[in-house]
Amino acid sequence: MRALQTMIMGALLSACVTINVYFPAAAAERAADRIIEDVWGGTPPPAAPAPAPQGSLETSTPLLVAVLDLLLPAAQAQADIDISSPAIAAIKGRMERRHSQLAPLYAGGAVGLANDGTVAVRDLNVVPLKDRQTVQRLVAEENADRKSLYAEIARANQHPEWEGDIRATFARRWIANARPGWPVQRPDGSWASR
Repeated sequence: MRALQTMIMGALLSACVTINVYFPAAAAERAADRIIEDVWGGTPPPAAPAPAPQGSLETSTPLLVAVLDLLLPAAQAQADIDISSPAIAAIKGRMERRHSQLAPLYAGGAVGLANDGTVAVRDLNVVPLKDRQTVQRLVAEENADRKSLYAEIARANQHPEWEGDIRATFARRWIANARPGWPVQRPDGSWASR
């Protein structure tokens, strides 16, 4: 009986170790929406509930969840993503200033929101010839800042391994927050208007 109790406690403790290791998708969506609202202005639509990661506490058996709730009340604490570092603020500031130049390009269809979290040049023919190089520069600068933003958020939260998840979260939230008429890329690579 003692061995069984030791095994159960060992299993519970090892499960506790993974509670705060999985990527907090809902918190990342909230953080992305806050940044997008700051960069683009306006109020974002509500985030869709994120599915629980496989193997997380939420997908475990109800009995295990109840036992862990009793043993570890801290496990119920809301996960949060820190987006307050000076580096994130600097990147966000550059993106905010650039947005006033990008917004008309989104509206005109020259550029769109790609499904990988970047901005893509879609149709330079709608841009006067003299402005095409500027459009390409703006897109390159925006994409460099987005890449830096995703990496910096992961770094600020001491989880550099989250960078891909953060990028994927932002990719979905940029598109979900797009203004009507802006080109957005579907998961299959085709383009549509928001």
